[in-house]
Amino acid sequence: MLELLIYMFENYLSTQNLPDFKSITAELEAAGFDNQDIENAFTWFNQLKAMTNAIPVKNSACSSLGYRMFSDTEQKKISAESLGFVLFLEQAKVLDANEREIILDRAMALKQEHINIEEMRWIVMMALWNEGREKDFLFIEDAIYQDHNLVLH
Repeated sequence: MLELLIYMFENYLSTQNLPDFKSITAELEAAGFDNQDIENAFTWFNQLKAMTNAIPVKNSACSSLGYRMFSDTEQKKISAESLGFVLFLEQAKVLDANEREIILDRAMALKQEHINIEEMRWIVMMALWNEGREKDFLFIEDAIYQDHNLVLH
């Protein structure tokens, strides 16, 4: 389903001119995507939006109150490199603890067995774009397309 999410993000959601639901669905079906996958993708994006809107105010102070322990299920599904990437972004103050949790939730919501670093970068990028954080979005976009290691200064 991540392939469909990326396709939708690149072709529809990151543009200012968003066509209506029926038009997008018809175009996606014509492109060969399964109707159930399309519905699941819309649900995934709607849940991302709802979770993002539920965060009252960006609060970087909450990220310094403790440590995040990853569950066995999270560690099995999300690669160590991907989890490290999310923690790196939190350390760099690109994400706060609430945003980290939204990103982890959206990764776990995918039906695929494993999330690698490239896939996690896409999930983060979609989450940041959803929040209107273009500056941070460009940082992640550069990481995706340049495929180099990020360094915290």
